[in-house]
Amino acid sequence: MTNARSVKGLAVLVTGAASGMGQATAEVFAAEGARVAVTDVSGEGARRVADGIRAAGGEAAAWELDVSDGDAIRDVTAAVAERFGGLDILINNAGVSAFSPVDSADYDEVWTRAVGILLTAHQRLVRAALPHLRKSSSPRIVNIASTEALGATSRDSPYAAAKAGVTGLTRALAVELGPEGITVNCICPGPILTGMTSRLSEEDRQLFAKRRTALRRYGRPEEVAHMTLSLCLPAASYITGATIPVDGGLMARNA
Repeated sequence: MTNARSVKGLAVLVTGAASGMGQATAEVFAAEGARVAVTDVSGEGARRVADGIRAAGGEAAAWELDVSDGDAIRDVTAAVAERFGGLDILINNAGVSAFSPVDSADYDEVWTRAVGILLTAHQRLVRAALPHLRKSSSPRIVNIASTEALGATSRDSPYAAAKAGVTGLTRALAVELGPEGITVNCICPGPILTGMTSRLSEEDRQLFAKRRTALRRYGRPEEVAHMTLSLCLPAASYITGATIPVDGGLMARNA
């Protein structure tokens, strides 16, 4: 199993899977034969994605999950493990936008929400999944952060701080869980065509991509999903504690 380049039959839980990168991740894993738990704060959206996976011949089930709710995390993770007879892979993808000037009246509120959803939820999900991952022959955890963890944008300090926390959490858990064979890695997407970036005009997106990325374009959600899949292959057993930008060369480009 160690050298296998397939996730067929493995059980994977994806958060924030009703749209964007989460949906793409659920669909890519299902297409590769994994059994997918599609979870999202929108139960209707999660069911839609799971229905689409099953219609395409894959195996999936849906759960409504608000990752800011610790009790819900424990209950849903337990239900997923019971439904699939275990859990092999956890993808912490759920996220929110969190922009606020540091001197704004609502800064504390934005900060608390950002840290709760983007960081605290990650460790809660890991802790809930651990008893099941420890029984897996190929346990994997992938946390989705952002290039904002590596270089920030003005007025996004709550988001950037939370995402930087995800990279630190990833390294610390990789060291702690490494002796058990559980790998923990982090992906930092750059400019990706998702709901969060859909508020920008096409003209603004093209201008940003041409100025900042080496590939001169925004990425597609499935391009992030395929990197996530690669980190979860049984053969990827010696990759842990890594933070990998999937950003079209954003972080590599100076001018």
